[in-house]
Amino acid sequence: MEVQLTNRQQHILWATVRHYIATAEPVGSKALVEEYDLGVSSATIRNVMAVLEKSGLLYQPHASAGRVPSDSGYRIYVDQLIPSLRDATRTETLGREVEVALQKRLQWEDWSLETLLQGAAQILATLSGCISLITMPQTTTALLRHLQLVQIEAGRIMLIVVTDSYETHSKLMDLSPIPEEIQRESEVIDRELQIVSNFLNTHLRGRSLLELAKLNWSELDQEFQRYGEFLKNSVAELTRRTHAPTATQIMFRGVSEVLRQPEFSQLQQVQTIIHLLEEEQDQLWRLIFEEPELEDVGKSKVTVRIGAENLLEPIRTCTLISSTYRRGSIPVGSVGVLGPTRLDYESAIAVVASAADYLSEAFSYFNP
Repeated sequence: MEVQLTNRQQHILWATVRHYIATAEPVGSKALVEEYDLGVSSATIRNVMAVLEKSGLLYQPHASAGRVPSDSGYRIYVDQLIPSLRDATRTETLGREVEVALQKRLQWEDWSLETLLQGAAQILATLSGCISLITMPQTTTALLRHLQLVQIEAGRIMLIVVTDSYETHSKLMDLSPIPEEIQRESEVIDRELQIVSNFLNTHLRGRSLLELAKLNWSELDQEFQRYGEFLKNSVAELTRRTHAPTATQIMFRGVSEVLRQPEFSQLQQVQTIIHLLEEEQDQLWRLIFEEPELEDVGKSKVTVRIGAENLLEPIRTCTLISSTYRRGSIPVGSVGVLGPTRLDYESAIAVVASAADYLSEAFSYFNP
């Protein structure tokens, strides 16, 4: 969602969100004048807040009340205001605090992987004030055993992939345009395909199919460059079809933490969330464990889903912040927090990012 706000509107929206996060009370112009050095009068703030309300970024829960951020207001806060207005030093400090807490309280050399994840989940819940969610790691990752390119007919090639579990997958591909003189010489195509197959096997054997994005296709000799782009796209498509992660157990801690929040004062709402966590983990797993696109392999990012952006009804009034932890460059599990939309986003994002990095390091110990 891209909304263009003036500098004044940005600062007043930022102050409104920050004040509401801190107090859980609808925010009025008087509170912003007293608490924040905005350099404008109360009347100006009221006018700006009215504009923000018309834009759908704020709303009034009651006619005589102050304003409260909407899901869209929080989204602008996360996407635009935190990056542009935040104190970078604070964010770095939060990340270091999480890292120190994990290193001080968790000793993976002496623990089993499950015990480590349980401990990390408890620390994450305590630091964030939210429900922490950590998925058990994927136990298998498809590795390439063999790859072969075979000419079926002029301009038609079959790509055959065999994984380490001896599963075979194939895809027909069109190679075009092919010079007419080469079309008449199928032996030339056969030789070239064998050379390209050898190149791919040399670079990919024993590696995860997801790592195809990291292959330097420019290393193909010039006369084979015409195979590069269609191979890259076709193998990527085949990888998406063959790599289906399996849902694993989700460890969660911190239900008592969120019960302190006024948003969860109604027992019915808490019961539906607990039911989701205990009885319908497969639905939640598909939401929290997001595989990156092939071009993003090796990169970590924090995903923030706010309110109605969550597809599951029990958490459509919550915020889910998650990231992946990895074995090498391959994502094998997720770590996240679930709380009210009124939460300290800067702190929660830093906590999740640092926890994911720490678990990636720890997982390399358990999976050399």
